[in-house]
Amino acid sequence: MKTFRLFEIVLLLALLSLASHAGAQANLEINTPGIAAIQASMQKRHAELAPLYASGAVGLTRDGNVQLRDPSAVPLPQRAAVNGLVAAENQDRAALYREIARANNRPEWEGDIRNTFAQRWIDRAQPGWYYQTAAGAWARK
Repeated sequence: MKTFRLFEIVLLLALLSLASHAGAQANLEINTPGIAAIQASMQKRHAELAPLYASGAVGLTRDGNVQLRDPSAVPLPQRAAVNGLVAAENQDRAALYREIARANNRPEWEGDIRNTFAQRWIDRAQPGWYYQTAAGAWARK
C-alpha cells in the first residue's frame, strides 16, 4: 500500500513540475482514457518492481526508463520475468510521455516531458534505490 501511495505522489509531483516547465497553456494534469489506462498499468506493475528497486537489481535511468542494473541480483529462473517487467514498464513510460504531449496538442514536448519525469523519478526514489547520474554512472540514493 505504501509503494502505491509513493507512486501516486511521484506521478502527481512530476505532473505539477511539468506545469511550471511547459507554460501556462499546458494542461499537464489532463486525464484522458489513454493516460488513465497507462497510469493504472504502471501502478499495478509498481508493486512488482518495488522489491527489485529495493534490492538494487533494477534502477532508474537518466532518460526516464528503468533498467535491469544487476542481473546477478535476480535468480536465473526469474530473470526473463524481470526483463519482461522492465520492458513493459519502459513501454508504458514512453506511452505516458507521448500521451501527455499529445493530449496537450504539443507532441514536440514529449522530450521535455520525458526529461522532467526522469528527474522527478530520481528525486523521489526511496533511499537505497539506484539511479543513473547525468554521466550515466549508477549511484545509490
